[in-house]
Amino acid sequence: MSDHGTRPRLAASSYLNSAPLIWSFTRGARTQDVSLIDAVPSACADLLAQGRVEAALVPVIEYQRINDIHLVPEVCVGSKEKVRSVVLVTKSDDLESVRSVALDESSRTSASLVKIIFREFLGIDPAWQTATPDLGRMLNDNDGALIIGDPGMTFSREGFYVWDLASLWRQHTGLGFVFAMWMIRDDASVETRRLDFKAARNEGLASVDEIVDHYEKLLALSRADITEYLTVNISFTPEEAMQAGMALYFELAHKHGLIDAVKPLRFSVR
Repeated sequence: MSDHGTRPRLAASSYLNSAPLIWSFTRGARTQDVSLIDAVPSACADLLAQGRVEAALVPVIEYQRINDIHLVPEVCVGSKEKVRSVVLVTKSDDLESVRSVALDESSRTSASLVKIIFREFLGIDPAWQTATPDLGRMLNDNDGALIIGDPGMTFSREGFYVWDLASLWRQHTGLGFVFAMWMIRDDASVETRRLDFKAARNEGLASVDEIVDHYEKLLALSRADITEYLTVNISFTPEEAMQAGMALYFELAHKHGLIDAVKPLRFSVR
């Protein structure tokens, strides 16, 4: 076993939606292979950009913003239709009446996605404010609030209107959506480049029952809810309609000034 300090340095969120991708590294066959930092998605992007980790599970929009990185193919956190854990919460049942939105500071991809939905599909541009994911405080001063990850699944829906962003995206485009992918720095070690993220994903998917056991104790969700989320709502392989969705998302992000340019996708080769 290599020394802890020389293991490949990775970062990923411990949100439920990431669990099958990191299970092998945290509790499975690869626990001794890496040093994994638990951080919210936005922080994972910063750690990768700063070179503090060599690979990270990163919001996809950050591929277009971070220099000298490449993508791990065939593995993602995405959704074909309804994601459940990336939601816009409003006090009104009319999205076109929304004039201000608080954005979960944990988010990068979803923050850009909600802006695209308003600007491109609804033709309006609310005021935007980044905030900690505290729904009550977010809605004190805003008409809407973007909440992602586990907090986006566990708050009380009573008295609110909840809009699933993957569903809204599919409604307007007919496509699936990719929220996050593993990304590797170009200067990463050979050991990092050799990591088999696809096999790790497969081990995680084969361990869904164990994952449900673990998260059932942590989240205010039923066993059936967690199982459905991991097996129906979230897709861990970017299928064709999801890849097309990501391409369109990047194009619209550039159109609306959220990224400077659309660079071509570069994938790692093990």
